[in-house]
Amino acid sequence: MSETVKAPATAPVVAAAEVAANRRRGGDIRVVLSPKTVGSTSGFMGTLTLRPGEYVTEHYHPYSEEFVFVVEGTLVARVEEVGVFEVSAGAGFMVPIGARHRVWNDSDTEVRAVFHLAPLAPRPELGHVDTEQLPAGGEGMSQPDVGAPRR
Repeated sequence: MSETVKAPATAPVVAAAEVAANRRRGGDIRVVLSPKTVGSTSGFMGTLTLRPGEYVTEHYHPYSEEFVFVVEGTLVARVEEVGVFEVSAGAGFMVPIGARHRVWNDSDTEVRAVFHLAPLAPRPELGHVDTEQLPAGGEGMSQPDVGAPRR
């Protein structure tokens, strides 16, 4: 029988609910463990929640690999040089450094995923390059003009 051990008060434990949602690229993205929240030096980790029809706009990371693990639902991904594929709960995928990628929820149920990027870019503003923008007023919203996946 395993015993649950509570983290000491000084441990770098951060709850996703304590972190503000970033909706600028679509969906609900929360960077939970990062240089800013726990002083990490090699990468960062967070959560992604997509309601039906939501997506995260296309982008790439010039310095980092991205690892995505789907916890609930089925995520659709498009990764440059790979193509479009579905990832169901209990499975994950990796996005190579510099590969353009986009994810979306084509289903009628919510998708929840965890992501990790490493290594860190030399400066935060160099870590993420947008190649697509959300339509005006579409930040994090599930609307027909925002939710339609661009394959």
